[in-house]
Amino acid sequence: MAKGHRSQIKRERNANKDKRPSAKLSYARVSVQKACFVLDAIRGKDVTTALAVLEYNPRYASGVIKKLLQSAIANAENNNGMNPENLYIAECYVNKGPTMKRIRPRAQGRAYRIEKRMSHITIVLDEK
Repeated sequence: MAKGHRSQIKRERNANKDKRPSAKLSYARVSVQKACFVLDAIRGKDVTTALAVLEYNPRYASGVIKKLLQSAIANAENNNGMNPENLYIAECYVNKGPTMKRIRPRAQGRAYRIEKRMSHITIVLDEK
């Protein structure tokens, strides 16, 4: 158990936080597998190249991830005072979110389950 006042404990916890600019999208209506295809294409690239890749990628997830990347760039510019030309994608990953379960009526009174999957997408930027 940590010792000290609650504010002291919070101060210590916040001192260990990651200072890199990031953006997170929770409950995106895209499956983890489909989002991973797009994130693999931009991982480690600089921001301008990644935006160009996302612009011409035909997948649905690329539009969602493009908006998220633009948000991360804006966070870096406004909150951390970083230059957007020097930024690159340090980390990008997808975590599994909740699954909506729906029922599809089938023949002879049966019902098939349809699972509409969600995901939590995170992009972390860093300066070169």
